[in-house]
Amino acid sequence: QVQLVESGGGLVQAGGSLRLSCAASGRIFSINTMRWYLQAPGKQRVLVASITNGGSTRYADSVKGRFTISRDSAKNAVFLDMNSLKLEDTAVYYCYAEVADARGSNYQYWGQGTQVTVSS
Repeated sequence: QVQLVESGGGLVQAGGSLRLSCAASGRIFSINTMRWYLQAPGKQRVLVASITNGGSTRYADSVKGRFTISRDSAKNAVFLDMNSLKLEDTAVYYCYAEVADARGSNYQYWGQGTQVTVSS
């Protein structure tokens, strides 16, 4: 079993910055893609950013130029640096990891979510 634990959420004023962290632990052979999603109240969960084990990144159009995803493969961790935060960034942010076991099978895991609230 694998656990993902997020941290770093909180309350911030518009224009401010936050850094989210997510650490994976448990039976991990390797981690392929790691992602951040957000879910605003009453809305579906949407992809914010992703990063492969090779370091390739992708971003939702709404966060390009403001958010940066990175990872520390040695620590099985992924980060999301969020700058120039807007009111519409308010949501619960979830970490996602695609984890491979020693047999090459891939499994999907989610963190419990961390609240980000941007105030005016």
